[in-house]
Amino acid sequence: MRKYAHCLVAAATVLATGELHAQAFADLKKALVDYSRSDITARRSCAGMNAYQGKDIVEIRAEEIPAAGLTPQYCRISGTIAPEVAFEISLPAKWNGRYYMIGNGGHAGESLTDAGRIAQRDAALRIGFAFGQTNTGHYSSKEPGGTFVLSNPQKAIDYAYRAVHVTAAMAKDMASGFYARKVQRSYWNSCSNGGRQGLLEAQRYPQDFDGVIANAPWVDQTGFTMGAIWNQQALDSAAPLTAGKLALVAEHVLARCDGIDGVKDGVIDDPRKCPIDVRRDVPLCPANTDLPSCLTGAQADAVTRIHRGPSANGKPLFPGFMPGSEAVVTGASGTAQSAWMGTLVPAQPGAKSSVFNLAEGTMRYLAFTPPQPGYDTASFDFVRDPPLLDAWGAKANATSTDLAAFRKRGGKLLMTYGWADQILQPLMGVNYYEQLQARYGKGTDDFARLFMVPGMTHCAGGNGTDTFDPVTAIVNWVERGKAPATIPASRVVSGKVVRTRPLCPYPQVARYKGKGSTDDAANFSCAAP
Repeated sequence: MRKYAHCLVAAATVLATGELHAQAFADLKKALVDYSRSDITARRSCAGMNAYQGKDIVEIRAEEIPAAGLTPQYCRISGTIAPEVAFEISLPAKWNGRYYMIGNGGHAGESLTDAGRIAQRDAALRIGFAFGQTNTGHYSSKEPGGTFVLSNPQKAIDYAYRAVHVTAAMAKDMASGFYARKVQRSYWNSCSNGGRQGLLEAQRYPQDFDGVIANAPWVDQTGFTMGAIWNQQALDSAAPLTAGKLALVAEHVLARCDGIDGVKDGVIDDPRKCPIDVRRDVPLCPANTDLPSCLTGAQADAVTRIHRGPSANGKPLFPGFMPGSEAVVTGASGTAQSAWMGTLVPAQPGAKSSVFNLAEGTMRYLAFTPPQPGYDTASFDFVRDPPLLDAWGAKANATSTDLAAFRKRGGKLLMTYGWADQILQPLMGVNYYEQLQARYGKGTDDFARLFMVPGMTHCAGGNGTDTFDPVTAIVNWVERGKAPATIPASRVVSGKVVRTRPLCPYPQVARYKGKGSTDDAANFSCAAP
């Protein structure tokens, strides 16, 4: 699996096309090396898989793919499950007995031959995993956003939850037939919408996966949609927030809050403790002026509204984005600018941010039956209109805390979230985990753990330690009963590790011991906040 060093460009891309899906094996040469022996071989020819008969399969093709470079020989089985759920199942010549599946970003519909997806598939095959993926029932190149429901309403259900389940069930059955041995363990690893898919698997289909890694899960699609509409309305009422203005905000937020945890390291450890008041802490322009060195009152109010999130009659409806998520970061292109540019704030006048574009598509095509392509989100009333999203939320939201069946069968859930996520509100994940704790008490961390990552943006990137290996952690947990007490993480710049830190199971945080380099994980330990 590839390591994510992307941020601005990639974060926008994951919403539009779902290019990014999972935190990778941090070091493929070391990952699983001590227990990933792949010695199970096929008992059926690849060509023979063309005769596989599964429920609702309308098309199937099996072809032997020769070894190339580090990628071993494998049997690639692709096809369609009715009505239009495209799938790919890849079975290596030497198998480790495990099934591994990745999900989809945004409104899904990715090509299964996307370069990023191929990279993840090939890396999984190298260490013997059987691999599966699906487009969830449509191709975004033909039916972008939520427009796929216009051709067939069933596609809404396929996207929401069905496609992943039917693909996983079929893939495990195929693998069992191909190798004449049942799948021993199955794992899900994905980010964003893929994190939502993983949570829904644990909630709706607890038998599908033994271990679920949900990175930055889009727990609540409908709450997110309201939040994006709220932000857009706030931005519409302010003069444009330029890259320079956002950099100004980022500078003063960091100055106010970086050292609260006792270490000045360019990231905010827990943004909930950041007492930022934008009107007080960021320079305000004199009345009737708009200068590069200050914010107008309207601009300051817009930033404050984005931090606070939507409310109605003084009561919060959904979390806002955390102080520090507007930080200046370096993207894949090498450009340094606020993480909000292009994601929360339009990159150009008249354009739509990627977050708002996603929410608008959800509102217009998925919230209403029939869809309302002309719906104007500017008319959304936060007192009156939240119930408009209830029907879609019942299908797509991964907010249920009923994981009893998943827990009973020994399933393990590992969640991660970047505190500086600029696309999905981190408190979406924190609140969900705290609701699990309220339901299952002290036994929660026996089967579910959350690791918050200071300074990390969406799925990866940002100024924090964004490179880590949750896959080995969850395999150890599922197969050896070794729950992750910490997860080693690093920050890599230009191919060089410049910082290491332990990621701690929530609510613990990494605390500096008081001696040694603050860039060395050995000088930190996990402690109560």
